[in-house]
Amino acid sequence: MKLAFASAAVAAALFATAGAAQAQTPEVAWNVAVTSDYVFRGFSQSDEHPALQGGVDVTFASGFYAGAWASNIDFGDDTDAEVDVYAGYRTEAAGFAVDVGVIGYLYAGAGRDNAYDYLEVKAAASRAVGPVTLGAAVYFSPDFFGADEEATYVEANASFTPAPKWTVSGAVGYQALDVSDDYTTWNAGVAYAITDKIILDGRYHGADVDTPLADDRAVATIKFLF
Repeated sequence: MKLAFASAAVAAALFATAGAAQAQTPEVAWNVAVTSDYVFRGFSQSDEHPALQGGVDVTFASGFYAGAWASNIDFGDDTDAEVDVYAGYRTEAAGFAVDVGVIGYLYAGAGRDNAYDYLEVKAAASRAVGPVTLGAAVYFSPDFFGADEEATYVEANASFTPAPKWTVSGAVGYQALDVSDDYTTWNAGVAYAITDKIILDGRYHGADVDTPLADDRAVATIKFLF
């Protein structure tokens, strides 16, 4: 039931996006990445093992976009993959880049006993000042990851380009949950563009949660753009 709800909601968003931009020629971009550990909001999703990831994004000149992304995961049960589908709208207002959208998180192999699938709506804004970009985002889910009901994630982030091909970035986030304890997470790292299509990222993650899957950790990722 939860999977059907998430799929229907995201499908409706994708349909609305296509309808609003049907007269335009979209820009399609693909990406593939290999990471030493898939970390999401401070928690390892791959049981501290490497992950292969990939996605596709479709962007219209009007600012509408849609896409999908997938990664192998390991929750210690039969769940073996996460598939995210999303749609939204990007624009500029008063010098800020604004992004509003909806994301469906779907989990392959989870079965009926593990109601992991959930939906989030998001609103984000950022502003570039010279080589520095500052941003903030909020995500809200009415039924979060099968373990909580309403959940809100708030994040502040920043990036700095000290030299061509180099980017230093970081973020601090707060995950508020109905049932489980709230927690704070953060990450900081450096990315280097080997070419316009190959990016190497080294990042350190942390969270104030006492569990091995949320321990502080360094993660290396290489990403290919097509």
